[in-house]
Amino acid sequence: MTGKRGNGEGSIYPYKNGYAAYVWVTKPDGKRARKYAYGKTREEVHEKWLSLHAEAKRGPVATRHRTVAAFLAYWLDSVVKPNLAPLSYVSYEGSVRLYIAPHLGAKRLDRLTVRDVREWLTKLATICQCCAQGKDAKRERSRQRCCAIGECCEAYPSRRVIQAARDALRAALTHAVAEEEISKNVASLVKVPKPRRRRIKPWSVAEAGQFLTDAAAWDDHLFAAWVLVLCLGLRRGEVLGLTWKSVDFERGELYVDHQIQRAGRQILHRETKTEESDDFLPLPALCLKALRMRRAQQTGDRKAAGELWQNSHDLVFTTKYGTPIEPGNMTRMFALRARRAGLRVIPLRNTRHTCSSLLVALKVHPKVAQRILRHSQIAMTMEVYAEASEEEVRAAIGKLSDAMGGTG
Repeated sequence: MTGKRGNGEGSIYPYKNGYAAYVWVTKPDGKRARKYAYGKTREEVHEKWLSLHAEAKRGPVATRHRTVAAFLAYWLDSVVKPNLAPLSYVSYEGSVRLYIAPHLGAKRLDRLTVRDVREWLTKLATICQCCAQGKDAKRERSRQRCCAIGECCEAYPSRRVIQAARDALRAALTHAVAEEEISKNVASLVKVPKPRRRRIKPWSVAEAGQFLTDAAAWDDHLFAAWVLVLCLGLRRGEVLGLTWKSVDFERGELYVDHQIQRAGRQILHRETKTEESDDFLPLPALCLKALRMRRAQQTGDRKAAGELWQNSHDLVFTTKYGTPIEPGNMTRMFALRARRAGLRVIPLRNTRHTCSSLLVALKVHPKVAQRILRHSQIAMTMEVYAEASEEEVRAAIGKLSDAMGGTG
């Protein structure tokens, strides 16, 4: 094969140990520039040259491609951080720093393939993260017990961690496609096994009543929080984010519109995730009485703390100095209170399943219960009411009423 150019191939020419070609393209910023292709033979470069022409006809073409690590850094700082919730940023940043960048960061963004992503995920499942992250090595020498002394603890990532890493890469590449840096999202073409969530049997009404009775007997500072979690189905962050301004004792209503979140090293008091999460909820008599008790408790805490009191958001549930309660601490306290009451420990989020039966026990009208449970159809609420055992629930609430000195 000679070095002579063929008809219509004016931009293909000999280059070093092979050939090169260029095509004039329009970049994403609207400017015109040359896009180059290289190969060992004229035929190979000619195919690439034709592909470049076809790509240029479809729309803007990037002439310089960043590495995966460079693009992910840009995506986190310019897209995720200013536009998504702080907790989303923390989650994505952790996945990028610990699982994606160390393995795929050096690859060029436009050359990342489906095979690269699949092999990365397969390899990731076999890497001990204690070794990879130097967790044991960061401990004092006297406390090192596994990887740092040559005894790998085999702390492999769970399916949930692997799925989160793939989802973070997929979200980033989706934005790269939108900005026309790449033509397709290769991460979306790779499937990962879904993590299986272990089913946990929720508490019965009798068990919930036993828990609340024990909390009332011990004058638990979080008693009102447990009542709201069990009787209204509020989430942990929603309960901790409540302010006294949200509680209307005269109308017997509670407005849920804020939450407490741990995001990295910060505890944030911020709006709920979506507007649909904001709602006015009717307060049954038990909830009203528990909140009045909580207000009296907090008044005592404020007097005892004096100048150390710091409740800037006027939160309902605080530490003895008025600071927000750490969400993780609430979860741990729930488990401790359950053990003290002689009950099996369940995740705090599972208490939402018990909420509906407790509303039956409190004789809450079905239409009111529908609002609290956020059912779209009253038929769903009536099914709950029909299934509840009236004798069991009334006996459980009767014990709780006695422990609180009687309720309305």
